[in-house]
Amino acid sequence: MSVYTPRQVVEETGFSLDTLRYYERIGLLESIDRNAAGQRRFTEKDVGWLGMVRCLRDTGMPVAEMIRFAEMIREGDHTVHDRIALLEAHDRRVQEQVENLRERQRAIRNKIAYYRSVAD
Repeated sequence: MSVYTPRQVVEETGFSLDTLRYYERIGLLESIDRNAAGQRRFTEKDVGWLGMVRCLRDTGMPVAEMIRFAEMIREGDHTVHDRIALLEAHDRRVQEQVENLRERQRAIRNKIAYYRSVAD
């Protein structure tokens, strides 16, 4: 299994070092192994998880819900149905955001069409 330095994880995930430390402190990221010098060493699993965190964060999931999702994963397979419910609720919110953005985009395109018609 590959091991990543914090700088590599920053490059891979787009999270800052401060954000990675914060996520570890609040329990969103499990305790990260350290080398003899005390430097964090991330695994592929850690980086994969951070990819999911990035997806959830970028789609507007609150930190408290992300933490709850992480806790459920750590609790084991008996939480799968609860995880599905949490993700389905989030998916519905994302769908509403997408629909809202599409409505806004239509308004913008209508305004562009209007300005083009009067510019000619």
